[in-house]
Amino acid sequence: MKIVMLDGETVPLSLPTGQVQADWVIRPQTSASDVVAALAGATVAITNKVALRADTLDQLPGLRFICVAATGYDCIDLDACRARGILVSNVPGYSTQSVAESVIAAIFALRRQLMAYALNTRTDWPQAAHFCLHRQPIQDIAGATLGIVGKGDIGQAVGQLAQALGMQVQYAERKGRDRVREGYVSFEQMLATSDIISLHCPLSEQTRQLIDRQALRQMKPHAQLINTARGGLINEDDLAAALKQGVIGGAALDVLSSEPPAADNPLLADLPMLLLTPHIAWASRSGVENLVSGVMTNIAAFVQGQPVNLVR
Repeated sequence: MKIVMLDGETVPLSLPTGQVQADWVIRPQTSASDVVAALAGATVAITNKVALRADTLDQLPGLRFICVAATGYDCIDLDACRARGILVSNVPGYSTQSVAESVIAAIFALRRQLMAYALNTRTDWPQAAHFCLHRQPIQDIAGATLGIVGKGDIGQAVGQLAQALGMQVQYAERKGRDRVREGYVSFEQMLATSDIISLHCPLSEQTRQLIDRQALRQMKPHAQLINTARGGLINEDDLAAALKQGVIGGAALDVLSSEPPAADNPLLADLPMLLLTPHIAWASRSGVENLVSGVMTNIAAFVQGQPVNLVR
């Protein structure tokens, strides 16, 4: 059996390939044009973000199993896999704690103005007339309302941590739904009443550019937006304009619509109150170890004829 990982460099820890007897090929990275050649003769493909679509799968008759080295699997054409009898597994829950803590860290950074104060401490503090610098207004975390979009494992973990800090937590119903389920508020109410909004829903045609100009203008003027899910949930041009114009109070993004981003991405500009990190919210040591363990569990289960963590 030949097993090929297409983007091994995305996981900063080597897979313990000796646990499963197979012909292993760990590729650091694979361009779209090289995917078919890279998977020639492979029974199993492991991918983090390299896309596997119908036209590619058509050229891989021997492929029987795809392990997504992530929780999100929007890079896989599931309909095409079903039609060809290819099983697909993901690794659910591996980064729940890491991402949840990253969101809380972003809340502190935004509400406490840590970026701005850290920047001007060395330049302005030595010349200050008093013992402290009063510049940007600092907001408390306790008592603030956190709106969460997506009530999966990570969304709920963020909510639990936020409540422990004294925050008020509300979960948004899906946009456009007439009936609001128990335990949720309408999407529009969440936008209008939250001091911080954190996105934790999957990317789909229904959620693509969920946060656009209209949504941003429904938010409080001081509200802050956090996205550790998928970059495509946000209209990036609209968010850049909103930050420039002071429509919202700030944003912390760990994901962008294209990764790595193009040099002309509007969110790479010098924007006020934007904290941007390179898709590393998941990557605490425990998160990485959990991911590697989950990938190996999925591979071993498939080899034994008892696949687990199948996505439908």
